[in-house]
Amino acid sequence: MTSKLKVLQVIPKLGYGGAETGCYDIAHYLPENNCESFIVTSGGELTKFINKKKVKLIRLPVHSKNPLLMLINSMILIGIILFYNISIVHARSRAPAWSCFLATKLTRRKFVTTFHGTYNFRGGLKKFYNSVMLRSDLIIAGSNFIFSHIKENYSNLINNKKFLVIFRGINVDYFDPSTTIEIEENNLKKKWGILENKKIILMPGRLTSWKGQELFLEAINLVNIELGYEAFYGIILGSDQGRDLYKKKLIRLVEQYRMNNQIKFIDHCKNMVLAYQISDLVVSASIEPEAFGRISVEAQAMKKIIIASNIGGSNETIINNKTGLLFESGNSRSLSKKIIQGLMMDETSLKIMGNEGRKNIIKKFNVEKMCFSTYSEYKRLLN
Repeated sequence: MTSKLKVLQVIPKLGYGGAETGCYDIAHYLPENNCESFIVTSGGELTKFINKKKVKLIRLPVHSKNPLLMLINSMILIGIILFYNISIVHARSRAPAWSCFLATKLTRRKFVTTFHGTYNFRGGLKKFYNSVMLRSDLIIAGSNFIFSHIKENYSNLINNKKFLVIFRGINVDYFDPSTTIEIEENNLKKKWGILENKKIILMPGRLTSWKGQELFLEAINLVNIELGYEAFYGIILGSDQGRDLYKKKLIRLVEQYRMNNQIKFIDHCKNMVLAYQISDLVVSASIEPEAFGRISVEAQAMKKIIIASNIGGSNETIINNKTGLLFESGNSRSLSKKIIQGLMMDETSLKIMGNEGRKNIIKKFNVEKMCFSTYSEYKRLLN
């Protein structure tokens, strides 16, 4: 390779999701390996943390699905590609991928896409819209589950294209239980109204029906019947993002089960490391497959017992009964049994499973491995 590798990543918004943090991590990894790094995005919380000396940040409304704006974006991207002599354009979502597809075709640059989800479809139009993610020189799937979904539904578009799995990674130095201090943990408990020394079951994730908060409450009710009411706290951590009807439904369910003093709804937590640290069990109860299951990975990195549904990405990130516990998806009784199992584990068993969980994440799902694998594929693409 004769010239310096220059990579432009394009993502709708830089929030705190898995796709966004992956983009952010790789953007800062590249300059450490003598590459130039660029991000095009419409904005987002993570933009304020970007090291402007290492990463060039360009703002464009690439979140828009307006066809005219997507076309205008592609023209601006052509200018950016030519001005900075970009080697590779990496799109991380469908709307900007269409703009990137056109721009790379006209500039004859390498085009990379990452499937961060399964992008379900009901009709031909939506499937065509999704298909742009397969019109690249390199297609990356974030998990084996996503890989299988693509092969099953888009086999005619893959042909002989380079198509592989690069697992999402997390920063295991950030998600490290040894980094928190007791006074911070106690302050968070007070803030959340946890005043008694009871075990805490944490369920993180935005409030939406497929994430399984309703199933979680049903399972907690079954646990209460067996162990006695209010033997522990249940924390549902996540914003309703405007789905106030669903949240009201959950609150009514809490009232129906008489769990008002036991279940707490927390909209947001800036320090998820602390949230995991004060918890004894972490639950991911999705009733539809998670493409990757970031909660399961973060919980294991924090040496916490993760209980997750046995579908989608959780099957790949959790080794059942070794690094966490899997329950039958959609089955509240199965979930309740696993919660009871977790609550009844002795200190030695908790420690062993916690340590195995962290080892699992460091080995397979750490951010360094994800960044190195992606960087290696970039280089192969140009050779």
